[in-house]
Amino acid sequence: RSRVAISSPASQRAEMARHVVCKADDLPVGSMKSFMAGETRVVVYHLDKGFFSTQAQCTHTFGPLARGEIVKGCQVQCPLHRARFDIATGAVVRWASFPPGIQLLDALRAEKALRTFPVALRDGKVEVTA
Repeated sequence: RSRVAISSPASQRAEMARHVVCKADDLPVGSMKSFMAGETRVVVYHLDKGFFSTQAQCTHTFGPLARGEIVKGCQVQCPLHRARFDIATGAVVRWASFPPGIQLLDALRAEKALRTFPVALRDGKVEVTA
């Protein structure tokens, strides 16, 4: 008789662990950088309101968000098609809008928020729970 493991949201949370990704001084206010948090690639942002972390790839066509830019002090813009996301919540602020005609692809790729990860600052080090 074989057994199948069922992964529930509670067990997935239990598997998440804190990972030191950098020193707080390594990431000045207004900057972002990609890191590995365990086996998960994340982007860590240092904003006026503190440190935040999201998944590393845009949900539109998987562009590298760390190569994008921080807009309006609280949004990340993907470098490929200019989709924008709220850094704190991961919510879509503006779906992909560039180049002209990208809206045809948007009909196939529904808006999807970024996954966010808890961040803590301990002893001058930035920890991401992933």
